[in-house]
Amino acid sequence: MRLISHINNDPKGDSCAMRRAALFQKLKMKKILSVVILMAVLVSCGDSAEEKKRLSRAERARLAKEDSLALKVGVLPTLDCLPLYVARQAGLFEKLGADIRLKPFDSQIDCDAALAKGRIEGNVTDVVRAERMKRQGRALKYATSTNAYWQLISNRKSRVNEIRQLEDKMMAITRFSATDLLGDLAVDSVKMKSENVFRVQINDPNVRLQMLLNNEMDAMLLTEPQATTARMMKNPVLMDSKQRDICLGAIVFREKDLKDKHRSKQYQVFLKAYNNACDSINKYGVSHYSELIKQFTKADERTLKALPKMHFHHAMPPRQKDIDKAVKWLK
Repeated sequence: MRLISHINNDPKGDSCAMRRAALFQKLKMKKILSVVILMAVLVSCGDSAEEKKRLSRAERARLAKEDSLALKVGVLPTLDCLPLYVARQAGLFEKLGADIRLKPFDSQIDCDAALAKGRIEGNVTDVVRAERMKRQGRALKYATSTNAYWQLISNRKSRVNEIRQLEDKMMAITRFSATDLLGDLAVDSVKMKSENVFRVQINDPNVRLQMLLNNEMDAMLLTEPQATTARMMKNPVLMDSKQRDICLGAIVFREKDLKDKHRSKQYQVFLKAYNNACDSINKYGVSHYSELIKQFTKADERTLKALPKMHFHHAMPPRQKDIDKAVKWLK
């Protein structure tokens, strides 16, 4: 009993117990503090994520509004779009006081569909497709003709060296377009039955070119720079729209959009910037803009070096005889 009493009254024992109690209390407080901090962080993160989401929605709404107010023009991976890209690169649209945006498309059909749905106000197309859209009830205004031309080029491995040899061969075109009209003109020029040449619809000009280079197509109609690549590979040119004095490239806008004062002002800026860009190309040459052409057409270095000299005229409507030719063919 004395021993027990001695132990219970040992001041050192009481001291150890107190230290253990204090340590336990300290650990308990640290745990509580950690939980509190963790909860604060979680709440903070939740607020931050929600705030970011809210800001993201606001930013998207702002960008969407700006895009809706801008004049949007559909462009293609073809050289007739060069003045538009030069105008954008040089900041001509902004310098002249208008928000004009280029919207790239891979094919005329996709570009025209965007115009029909009102996703863009204008686009680069051809007279045949423009007149067809008019026949479908869409009021369009020609901003300008372009210097686009098309060449009928055959696959050298198909051993087609003249148009009459296209019988029972495959020719790539885009339906109801300049390429379709020119394909008919080529066949008619040798008094061949139209049904004896198989028309294959390949809308993307770069895909069309690859099919020629991969020996998947016997012939096709190509514009620049795709035509230059095809010629470089020693594929024969059977017909050239320039030699037939046929000019079918065009840029059009929806008339109902241009009735708005804001759009009308943007349209006038578009024309002025387009003319200034044409002057720049004519002054410095197409080769001066090789890197820009490479970006939007995906042309390789050899093609860029082999591009022909081209003149880009100021904005002017297509010739009536070209419109008449398109209308007659569509009928």
